[in-house]
Amino acid sequence: MFQRLKRAVARDDGNATIEFVILFPAIMTIFLSAFEVSVYLTRAVLLDRALDLSVRTLRLGNLEPATAEQLKREVCNDALVFPNCLNSMMIELTPISTTTWVLPASGVTCVDRDAEIQPAVAFNPGSVNDVMLVRACAIVDPFFDTTRMVVELPKDPSGGVQLIASSTFVNEP
Repeated sequence: MFQRLKRAVARDDGNATIEFVILFPAIMTIFLSAFEVSVYLTRAVLLDRALDLSVRTLRLGNLEPATAEQLKREVCNDALVFPNCLNSMMIELTPISTTTWVLPASGVTCVDRDAEIQPAVAFNPGSVNDVMLVRACAIVDPFFDTTRMVVELPKDPSGGVQLIASSTFVNEP
């Protein structure tokens, strides 16, 4: 009996399986985290680009009427990878005082997907030669919620991740 137990312990035919079982979860976690971060960064870049294109349209006066819904629709048309974009994004437009240069003190307001009524955001198109600040916040769901990189991102109560983009421009005469 002792000899048989000694031979069973000395065998090495399961070493590759043990290495695979130990290393596979770590490698998959790294792979899924890299994929999640790349999707997050792609969405952030596309939101920033869409906001810049929409701000150009707004600045040139080609966006009529200049309302929050119309600007949001314009951003959603240019942002390609946002499912349910119109319901998961908030757009804020505020003038910046050129005498004090004080930016809005509060953070960017995002959609609350759990609430029936959404928070109010400032949308003031300003007047001629005003410096304007445009901020957009979109809530997106992560692909793999358990990956390490996603766990560190700020989440809203519904489990979505916030993507924020901002831009400035001057109202042309």
